[in-house]
Amino acid sequence: MKSFKFKRLFKLILGSIAAIYVISVFINQQKVLNSYNKEQKYVAEKIQEQTEYKQELSSLKENADSLEYVEAIAREKLDMYMPNEQVYIVVNK
Repeated sequence: MKSFKFKRLFKLILGSIAAIYVISVFINQQKVLNSYNKEQKYVAEKIQEQTEYKQELSSLKENADSLEYVEAIAREKLDMYMPNEQVYIVVNK
């Protein structure tokens, strides 16, 4: 009778330990999956940004030889203006 109770108690303890182990493994795997999902979203956003940047560079490459683009770069980067053009400089106080 005593060994029957002992076996039953042993099985109950062993089953509880197994259940706790399975639950802890499940929780840890869920954490890993969540981190992989976050990383996947981050990489997907970076790919989208780089794709848009590539398209922007492609359009700039196509327009690089146009007169409008050359004039815009000369105005913005080199502060060059047309000979008969009046330039106003705004000074903030």
